[in-house]
Amino acid sequence: MRILSLLTLGFLATTAAGAAELRPQQAHSLDLGRVQGTAYYTVERDGFRVVATLAADETPVRVVTTLAPDQRVSLSVPGAAGTAATEIGFARRGDRLEVVLPGKPTF
Repeated sequence: MRILSLLTLGFLATTAAGAAELRPQQAHSLDLGRVQGTAYYTVERDGFRVVATLAADETPVRVVTTLAPDQRVSLSVPGAAGTAATEIGFARRGDRLEVVLPGKPTF
């Protein structure tokens, strides 16, 4: 997880619904229980390019997607047998990108 600890962490605001609004090129810490990571986005010509890097050990996994207005994506980590998954979501709402935190209603 050393690679993850080098990234700058931060977020703009948390809304009442449990979503944090992100700023472009400003990383946000992700906590999915046994899996930790960061996410950030950049504004590209064809949409918001969201990059999430996650790891449960020393081997990170990077997920990259481009969101158009009103699109969303979610990442989840399965729970133990009989328990719910831990999920985090990203939603583009106009010119904003929101991250829905674990334990909050996603979309």
